[in-house]
Amino acid sequence: MGIGDSFKRLIGAVALVVAGSAVAAGACRDDMVHLRGPGGEAAFRVELADTGAERAQGLMHRESLAASAGMLFVYPEPKSVGFWMKNTLIPLDMIFMDATGTVQRIGHEAQPHDERPVMGGDGIQTVLEINGGLARRIGISEGWEMRHPAVDQAAAAWPCTAE
Repeated sequence: MGIGDSFKRLIGAVALVVAGSAVAAGACRDDMVHLRGPGGEAAFRVELADTGAERAQGLMHRESLAASAGMLFVYPEPKSVGFWMKNTLIPLDMIFMDATGTVQRIGHEAQPHDERPVMGGDGIQTVLEINGGLARRIGISEGWEMRHPAVDQAAAAWPCTAE
């Protein structure tokens, strides 16, 4: 086990610890996103962007984002989604998920002010933005599952009621 493995676990632990007992209790709240995959679990305190105006504003003009924080973009139905970084001041990872809350693609380390779109593909219903590089450090990858009440619970890969 190398230093990199230890660092991944430390970052993952920080994300989980900041979330507090919500992960252990399996709580499902609008202000928390839980992710799980073969490498473990992570949790982020999120702001919800579920209206057109909130999605358009996103994280623009922010000078920082706590390591345990993010923004969850929620669309009324699955669609083709792309994001750009115009007026965004911090690097971001964009985690694109389908209607079941399953990670389909990750746009790693999108750079501030870049106007080239980061495309998530078709059938995307939610997008989680977190600090750039954090998804790799934690080990989040395609196939991970999100637990959040914005996901249709009847279709959710990891429903709020599951342990």
